[in-house]
Amino acid sequence: MATYTPSQIRGAGTTGENLSGTKTFTFQNASTSTSYFVLEAIRTPDGFYSSSLSIAGTFNVSASMEPGFVTSSYMFACAVPAGTSSLTFTPTSPISGSNYRLRGAGELTLIIS
Repeated sequence: MATYTPSQIRGAGTTGENLSGTKTFTFQNASTSTSYFVLEAIRTPDGFYSSSLSIAGTFNVSASMEPGFVTSSYMFACAVPAGTSSLTFTPTSPISGSNYRLRGAGELTLIIS
């Protein structure tokens, strides 16, 4: 289990942990307004995503986050309401923590378990 603070995921964000099997992403939004989160594959030096990396998988998103949830082969993103909410992510294949970044806006703490 890893915890990422608002300062760690703000701006350029941080690399994460290796992801395999079902992971729960618990968001604690200390703001009274919506915050935002994205898990995004690291881009190549020319600004494109590598076709050899996929962030694909299955998701189970809490109802409060569902309207703002988007996904593609290279990322997933969500609007996070005030308070605590969560989603589960089961990647199609293991994802190395050095191949993606966790980024957020707002007073968002992320716990991956």
